[in-house]
Amino acid sequence: MAEVERWGGAALVAEDVRKRYGDTVALDGVSLSIPAGEVFGLVGPNGAGKTTLVRTLTGTTRCEGSIGILGSAPGAVDAHRVGLLPQSFNPADRLTARELIAYYAGLYDEARPVDAVLDDVGLADDADTWYENLSGGQQRRACVGTALVNDPDVLFLDEPTTGIDPAGRRSLWSLIDGLAAGGTTVLLTSHSMAEVERLADRVGLLRDGSLVAVGSPDELIVEHGGDSHLLLDAPSVDPAAVSAALDAEVTARDGRLVVRNVALADVGAIVADLEAAGVDFDSFTWAEPSLEDVYLQLTGEAMDDGRVGR
Repeated sequence: MAEVERWGGAALVAEDVRKRYGDTVALDGVSLSIPAGEVFGLVGPNGAGKTTLVRTLTGTTRCEGSIGILGSAPGAVDAHRVGLLPQSFNPADRLTARELIAYYAGLYDEARPVDAVLDDVGLADDADTWYENLSGGQQRRACVGTALVNDPDVLFLDEPTTGIDPAGRRSLWSLIDGLAAGGTTVLLTSHSMAEVERLADRVGLLRDGSLVAVGSPDELIVEHGGDSHLLLDAPSVDPAAVSAALDAEVTARDGRLVVRNVALADVGAIVADLEAAGVDFDSFTWAEPSLEDVYLQLTGEAMDDGRVGR
C-alpha cells in the first residue's frame, strides 16, 4: 500500500512520543516501528505506560511526538481499518453476544458477517445469551469480537485474554496467528509472558514510560534472560554446602536452592554428586531462561508463583 511505503513499509510508527499527567511522566520519548503483519507484544509493570501508549497510538489521548497508522495520523486514518479492544470495556448487560457484535458491525459501511465473528471467538453456541449472563471469559471473547468485526488492518489488543480459560485462550491465540498470517498488524499488551512469547514476533518492554528493550523473544532471552539453572527443593540445606559439593554458584530463594549455569546434559551428574555429598533435597527442576526471566531482569519485579529469575 502506497501510504505504508511513506513510512518505510511500517504499518504503525511512533517517534519520540511523550505524555505527562501533571508531574507524572507517563511516556518518555517512546519510538517504535511495526511492519505490516507483525504481532508486537508490549509488556511492562503496572503503571509503566502501556495503556497510555495504546491510547496515544490510537489517537484517543493527545501526546507530544509523531504517530502514523498506515501512513496517516491516528485521527485521519480510515476508522474501518483499525480495531481496538481496550483493557476496560463494559458493554450493555441486556444485549446478547450477537446483538453486541451486530451493533459494532453497524458502525461500518462494510463489516464481517456477525455469525462468522461469533464463530471466530468461540461464541456460536452462546450467541443469544445476554452479556450479563455470559461467564467472564465469554464476555471477554465477545469484546474481542467487537474489535474484529470490521476486519481491521491494524488491531490493538489490550490484555485480550484476561479471564479466559486455557482452552479459550489457545483458541484466541490461533485466531491472532491467523490474522497476522493474513497481513493484519497486531499490537498486543499482556501480563502473561507465556502469551507474549507464544504470539509475538517482537517484544517491547516498557519501564517508567521508556521502551528499555525491543527484540524477538529469542533475542531478548539470549541478551537478558540469564542462564539455564537447576532448582532444588531443599529448605533446610545450607547453600554453601551445595556450592562446595558442586563447585558452582548456588543461591537461595523461597525455600529453593538455585544452581546456576546448568546444561540439561549435566543434571544427572549433578544430582549424583549431591547424593554422594549427603545433600538432602525433596525434588529438583531444570529450567531454561524464558521471557519471564527477561521481565524480571529488566523490571526487578518479584514473581508471584515462586519461579526464580535473575
